[in-house]
Amino acid sequence: MRFTGHLDLFRSWERTFRRSGLPLAYSKGFHPQPRLNLACALPLGFTSECEILDVWLEYDYELPQINEAISEVLPPGLEVKKIELIDILSPALQTQVISVVYVITFLDEIPDLNDRLLGIQSAEHLFRQRRSKSYDLRPLIEQITLVPNPESGYQKLHIQLSARESATGRPEEVLDQMNIKFENTRVHREMLIFKS
Repeated sequence: MRFTGHLDLFRSWERTFRRSGLPLAYSKGFHPQPRLNLACALPLGFTSECEILDVWLEYDYELPQINEAISEVLPPGLEVKKIELIDILSPALQTQVISVVYVITFLDEIPDLNDRLLGIQSAEHLFRQRRSKSYDLRPLIEQITLVPNPESGYQKLHIQLSARESATGRPEEVLDQMNIKFENTRVHREMLIFKS
């Protein structure tokens, strides 16, 4: 699912629920939309093990019944790990995400990787441009470390980035700051961190 965009992923979930026979709730108005919300859109080219989906159904079902109905019709590459009931008045998922953890695997050996990392860690500010506006990347990087990767022998980059409204860090910008080409990496979203 690495090259499945956010809208395509949304449509995959919509089709999955239609095929499952579970009646999705729809918004009101002239153009009703299925009431599905994905927390924190996954950028194209990334993989993930922690996507979280809010779904409204027309009727109440037991959780095992929902899980069974969905699991039978899931497309390849999608897997349901857990289903929970939440209060209908709970705030939208997107407003509750505060940080995201990524693991970045390098496809080639990166020379001076430790020095590049140290440049990020020791910087007080990392000013960059995004959509013609200047911003400081450094406070958006909450944690950044190198970890061993026994599979390749190279190290992996473990990054926790802010995901608050108007304060969102992007892994590709961290890589660019380290002078590492995005196409020489694989970016995997490992965890969404929510407000407690």
